[in-house]
Amino acid sequence: MPEKENQGEIMWPRLVANKLLRRPVGGNSFVTDIPCSQTPFEFIDFDQLVIPKQLYGAQKDTRRYKLFVSTWNVGGILPTEDVNLEDWLDINNYYDIYVLGFQEVVPLSAKNVLGKEKRRILVQWNSLIRRTLNRSSCGLEGGREGKAGERQKVHPVKEGSSKCGFVRDFRCIISKQMVGVLVSVWVRRELQCYLRHPGVSCIGCGILGCLGNKGAISVRFFLHETSFCFVCCHLASGGKEGDKMNRNSDAVQILSRTSFPRGPSLDLPQKILDHERVVLFGDLNYRISLPEATTRSLVEDEQWNTLLQKDELRAEVSKGRAFEDWQEGGIAFFPTYKYYPNSDNYHGFIQGQKGEKRRAPAWCDRILWHGEGIKQERYDRCESKLSDHRPVRGTFTVNVEVLRSFNSLRSFFSERFHSERSHLFEKDGYSSAERTSLHVHNTL
Repeated sequence: MPEKENQGEIMWPRLVANKLLRRPVGGNSFVTDIPCSQTPFEFIDFDQLVIPKQLYGAQKDTRRYKLFVSTWNVGGILPTEDVNLEDWLDINNYYDIYVLGFQEVVPLSAKNVLGKEKRRILVQWNSLIRRTLNRSSCGLEGGREGKAGERQKVHPVKEGSSKCGFVRDFRCIISKQMVGVLVSVWVRRELQCYLRHPGVSCIGCGILGCLGNKGAISVRFFLHETSFCFVCCHLASGGKEGDKMNRNSDAVQILSRTSFPRGPSLDLPQKILDHERVVLFGDLNYRISLPEATTRSLVEDEQWNTLLQKDELRAEVSKGRAFEDWQEGGIAFFPTYKYYPNSDNYHGFIQGQKGEKRRAPAWCDRILWHGEGIKQERYDRCESKLSDHRPVRGTFTVNVEVLRSFNSLRSFFSERFHSERSHLFEKDGYSSAERTSLHVHNTL
């Protein structure tokens, strides 16, 4: 790739730049980390427009979008081509944005941690996701796609809706892998022209405090005038006394070291908590602070409230050690770890399994959020038996600000360039420390 294509700026189509904006072509296009068969497109960057001064104080409208976020530790197991992801991705309901995070897409061996990333894994997962999301579906109220650039609305699913034949068209705007952590972001085609300032930051917290067997991939973008940041984590493992402090340390490192570029002559948010809507999710690895035998006994008796009272993450929050001012929905699902693959049996509950390391059940896989204008609608787990973890998902309604004065301008461009794709490359950096804690909603 030419050196000039690594500058992280947006390339303007010459025709638009010369005839509409009357200025030279500047900058270069982002490139994604997603290999795919679709041809890369240049796209218009609205940030480079010369904005009349009278529009700086323009009034804003608020629009609502539906967001789907999920985390899944797949235990180093490759999906087969015939794996069914429809239930996990809830394709019979309507969402505008999917943010999907994986952990252990490859086994965390020394070869995989130190060696070259296996991009075929990323390609394989994205191929399955694309096929599933873009499958025709029934039961979607408002499923007919309007013209690109039309005012977007949330379309709730109505009971008894029978509209079929809706062709879904989701595009991957960001995809990035760091050893076993993988993030893939998909949006409806019509929204692409309203996305700006994409960015990625990878932070390794594993071996030697820097390798990518543990850590996080953070992705950010603006939707209209509102900034979003999504942080996919895999924190330190282990159920011994003191391991939770390693998890706390990883979280602090991720929040303090993650940094995004400010952009040319722009004052963009750099740190995770500088963004307006933030969602952090992943295999956070917090366990249950009880003896293993006690935990297993309470699981067998389905004493979920008693177990949740001993949840490490909530305990660390109450002591002010982690995730200050973050929120989590009420947990009303069974512990997500650790299962025998292809089984509903928790690890260690089958007699006669000799020589195995016993792992007590725990709610390792979590989704937290930070900021105003985001409301969680659902928080649950799925029952895929692919790995030793169950996937966890959260759905949200998010408020997004839109400049009222730009509506006609954005519509003009989107009608001409709605099918063009943005392309992203990784930007990594450091920033000052941020302290964190968690607000917990109602429980079982």
